[in-house]
Amino acid sequence: MHSPRWTIVALLLALPGLTGCVSLAEFRKLQYEVRQMKAGRGPTGRIADVSAEMEALREDLARLEGRVEVSEHQAQQALDEAKAARLASAQRAAAAPPAGAVGGDPTAGLSSEASASDEVRGYRAAYDAWRANQNEACIDRFSQFLQSFPSSQYADDAAFWLADCYFKQGDLKTAILRFDDVATRYPKSEKASEALYRQGEALLKLGPNFGKAAEKAFERVVKEYPQSQRAQDARQQLKLLGTG
Repeated sequence: MHSPRWTIVALLLALPGLTGCVSLAEFRKLQYEVRQMKAGRGPTGRIADVSAEMEALREDLARLEGRVEVSEHQAQQALDEAKAARLASAQRAAAAPPAGAVGGDPTAGLSSEASASDEVRGYRAAYDAWRANQNEACIDRFSQFLQSFPSSQYADDAAFWLADCYFKQGDLKTAILRFDDVATRYPKSEKASEALYRQGEALLKLGPNFGKAAEKAFERVVKEYPQSQRAQDARQQLKLLGTG
């Protein structure tokens, strides 16, 4: 195969003889091809250009893939950290009593869920619904728990949270009866004074016509549980009602 240099030389040598028998257009075409060969822009040059462009694209793609891989790693790391933070927060929340409530989950710190008894699992499922403000599920689960385990050591807590679910749902009349049930059935429970106080709150929410009934609920807290945490709150309520 002749080299581009010898091809150019041959064309140049042929030009004087060709000019007399070719058209002007053909002559100019030949001149253009000669210039292209001189500049290295023939087929070989174009292939080289394409190869260089392909190599540049490969390098750009490799850099892009590297940046994507780093970004994905950083995103996964951030996701793992967020999951760990949520888990730690949930564990702290489970170990602490809910705000405004007397006591939290009495099963906290017991055996793991895998080895817990049906009684403990049932209570925890209902309590989780209460924490999530899933009132319908809370009512159903605590009601079922009390039916299945009426003598459970967690029965007083379950009865109290059941009443509170009705309260949060806005069914105040049922909540009043349920809070009264806690104080009547479990008078020695720490939930008893809280239940009476919450009963008084629910009565006040029903309107002025239930003011006297609310006073009696607060008076019971002060009289029957004078050392309880709610006794002082009950005294304050009675003052506001003008009877303290």
